Amino acid sequence: MNNQKFYKMLFSSVYPLYIKKVERKGRTKEELDLVIYWLTGYNEKTLPLQIKTNANFESFFANAPALHPNAHLITGLICGYQVEEITDPLVQKVRYLDKLVDELAKGKSLENILRM
Repeated sequence: MNNQKFYKMLFSSVYPLYIKKVERKGRTKEELDLVIYWLTGYNEKTLPLQIKTNANFESFFANAPALHPNAHLITGLICGYQVEEITDPLVQKVRYLDKLVDELAKGKSLENILRM
């Protein structure tokens, strides 16, 4: 796996794809944002700034207020990899986010997605 692509990929270019994915499955942008807030600690004021400044994933996660303490509970297969076995910290965080977006799109309850 070429991990360097994750460091330079723009969050602002992936975010609209996340929105399309969840909306196509009957979920909302607000639910998506809630999932992102939970994982990263961003909020309704700070997340748009990351999008506006075209932050790449490296800076997006480096500037995140706090990765949720229960993020380690995100497990399972994403893009052919067990998310809990990924050793590169940034790639693992990106895959955590991908996994949460997938769970949202698959209709899981927010309570389950947010590991409550």
